[in-house]
Parts: sequence; C-alpha cells; structure tokens
Amino acid sequence: MPLQPLQRRVEVLIECCYAGLDATALRREVGSRLKALAGVDAAFIATVDPATLLFTSAVSEEPLIEAAAAFLANELDGRDVNRFTDLAAGPDPVRTLDQATRGDRDSSARHASIMRPLGLGDELRVALRTRQACWGVMCLHRQAGATGFSPRDRDLVARIAPHVAEGLRRALLTGQARESYPALGHGVVILDASGSVTSVNDAAERWLAQIPESDWPSSCQLPLPLLAAAGHAEMAPEHPAPAVRLRTVRGDWLSVHASPLHGSGERSTVLVLEEPGPGELASLILASHGVTGAQARVVALVLRGYSTKQVVGQLAISQYTVQEHLRAVFDKLGVRSRQELAAALMRPGRGPAGENPD
Repeated sequence: MPLQPLQRRVEVLIECCYAGLDATALRREVGSRLKALAGVDAAFIATVDPATLLFTSAVSEEPLIEAAAAFLANELDGRDVNRFTDLAAGPDPVRTLDQATRGDRDSSARHASIMRPLGLGDELRVALRTRQACWGVMCLHRQAGATGFSPRDRDLVARIAPHVAEGLRRALLTGQARESYPALGHGVVILDASGSVTSVNDAAERWLAQIPESDWPSSCQLPLPLLAAAGHAEMAPEHPAPAVRLRTVRGDWLSVHASPLHGSGERSTVLVLEEPGPGELASLILASHGVTGAQARVVALVLRGYSTKQVVGQLAISQYTVQEHLRAVFDKLGVRSRQELAAALMRPGRGPAGENPD
C-alpha cells in the first residue's frame, strides 16, 4: 500500500476517535477500518473498568462471539501469555502471540484449545491506555496460516491505540442518562460451582434487561461483564475485586459485586446488581475527566472534609499546590466549589452532566 494513502487512512481512523461516537459505534468503526489497515480477520474490542480491568462491554465478531466465555476463562486463569492485565501494566501495551511464543503458537493454551479449533492463527493484543488509566482492550486475529502480524502492523496499531483509548474515555462521559429512572432495586444472582445460574430475583432480571444484547453471547446464561465479575471471584476468592461499574442501555450505571459463598454444599457465587452507592463512581468519574493521580489525592481528602491546611499537612505539599490542583479539577468537571465537587462525585448513580475540555 503506498505511503500516502495508508497515512491518510490512519489519520481518518484517529479522527473517528474524536468524533463524539458512543463506545459501541467507535469500536465497530475501529474494527472495520483495521481490517484493511492491518489485515485483521476478526476483532474483539472491549471496554474495561479501570479499577479492575474486568470487561464492562464488548464488540465482537464471528467466530469470536460464541467463544467469549472460553477466552474470558483463559484470561482469568492467569497463566497464559499476553494477558490484558499484563499488557495494561507493562511497558509495551501491544504484543502479538507470535512474539510471546517465539512462533510456537500452541505453547499458548489459548491458541491450542480455543483459537486453532476456530481456524485462527496469530493474535495481536492491545491494552487501550491513556496517561491516567486503561479504558479498554483489543484482540485482533488472523486466520490460521504461517504469516502473522508484522512489525509494521504492530507499529500501526500501537500508533492508533492511545487515540482509541481517548475515544472510549470520552464516550464514557457523553453517555450519561438524560433523565431520572425508577430504581430497579437490589438484584441477586446465584451461580453454582459450574457457573450455571441457580437462582435470580426479580430485580436482577430488571437489571439484566438493561445490559446490551451485544454483551450477551447466545451460548451463555449471563452477559460478559457478569461472567467476568463471577470468574474473578472464583479464581481469586482471597482477593475480592471492587465492584465492576458499567453502563446500561438507558445510560445510567450498574454496579456488580461478586463474592464466593461458603456452606455445607458445593461452592457457589453470588452476584449483587445495584445502583452505585455514594462515592462509588468518584474514582471512575475523576479518571474519565483526565484528573491526575496527584489531583485525585487532593480530591479524596476534600471529600472527607479536610480543610486546605489539613490537606497540606497530610500530603506534605504547599497551600498553593493544593489550590492549583483543586482549580484544575474544578475546570475539568465543570464545577465552581468544593460543595459542587462533592455533589458531582457523591451523587449515587450519576456523574457530572458533561465534559469540559482538558
């Protein structure tokens, strides 16, 4: 492909990331354009909760859709190469299966047990990171064959990845609910040792009806975000994850808590589905507005009622720095006072109405 046409196609893809698309539309656009740009035969692009890196929604293509549960189990098992959590925390967020296995693809359990039976070969995995957080992941596949993703393909995807991450961050802010909705209640789902649903209450059914169909493989009893939360609780019961926070189809928030149950019978897992409590969205809202770690530490103390003098003593920074951090946060969230800041961050199930430019 001549250099100039390729360059322009990359520029158009990057422009899409700033076009105000919602998360689903953006991921579909990115997946479609990457087919031509990087020779991708099938793509999986998911949003994640920055605090847990668990999937909160996914756009996936055949033959990946119905294998979503198997891919998720492999990811949570923690023993395969190129895990998304490793890419999100590592120095290089873009890596191919051929790189990680030195060409011995079947040394990856994911390839041997899931990908090869589906007729898939090399895989390019990406953590979609901004400076503040990881907002999503991509898994790009090629059909089985000797030719894997080239260094040029990796470089191209690495170039666009931060822009896709930024697009997903912005989409999180523009998707706020436009009106108040009746409370759906506290949903409870009980899973047995095999992960099958054994009990569900009416409130849980109401919440489940608010999760997009695209996140619900037909072969699964539950949508992907709930499978991710339950899988983490089963794999790491001694390290319970914070609640997974995700958007519903009507634009409000759902908080999913997963915990293992103990009793005389077989092990089981409980999922609690509810509207986020006061302050539960604070860290997500701050990160999605581009608030830095230093600024967030000041905000955390302000939300606890600390005065400027107390913040200075706690963080060992100057009064000027405290005020500068607060002014920056006010600008980013579109508020004018500590009281408005607290209201924006502590209001259950809601974030600020919109985004101010960084």
